[in-house]
Amino acid sequence: MDQKYNDLIGDILDASGEKDNFNLKGKGKPLPKGYLERDVFQNFQKIAKDAGYLPYWLKLQKEISALVHNAKTEKDIKMINKKIKEYNVACPSSMQKSPVDIEELAKAKEIW
Repeated sequence: MDQKYNDLIGDILDASGEKDNFNLKGKGKPLPKGYLERDVFQNFQKIAKDAGYLPYWLKLQKEISALVHNAKTEKDIKMINKKIKEYNVACPSSMQKSPVDIEELAKAKEIW
């Protein structure tokens, strides 16, 4: 053993000839302030948010809101309620909403 430690990944990269071919963006720069204060999931959420990613349920929420504000017929209400069921399955339980009724459309516009 020539080395003081086992560097398995380094050995694999050496064998493939790729050891020095890495161009890592941000290499050598300090971590952003607060990076170590958050856990892995919180860091993922921040990076995803900065990249413009929206969870599926938030996209549905915006779509339902637009549909509710433009709804006029019973057919529109049925489509909205179908989307609300899909939304309730995907969103956190505290964010779930009730189906919309044609008589209470004005109230639904305030909620959505």
